[in-house]
Amino acid sequence: MKNAKDVITPYSDAVFATETETVKLSCNYTGSVESLHWYRQYAGSPPQFLILDSYGSITQANPPVSGISISHRKEDNSVDLIISSAAVSDSALYYCALKPTVTGNTQHTVQEPD
Repeated sequence: MKNAKDVITPYSDAVFATETETVKLSCNYTGSVESLHWYRQYAGSPPQFLILDSYGSITQANPPVSGISISHRKEDNSVDLIISSAAVSDSALYYCALKPTVTGNTQHTVQEPD
């Protein structure tokens, strides 16, 4: 059971990248965590599960989303979603979560720069 001290927040609200760049989205958390989840949501669509780290065991979406990986930096109480070789199709809203949900202030937006 989570308590009020278990909170996860993004490092930044938006990340801008050009195609083929490696993009890192980061969230930091407080409290003790059992699992860290990442989701992606396109405009007008429901959130899509991407990947999770549960006690060091990585579970990817089925089928896996290519070019996506997760890095849990326990010493920093942070978790990164790494998108290798970003594409226009990666422009979306991304969520980090402590459990299988997409509520709260846990979002990043990735957009092509103007």
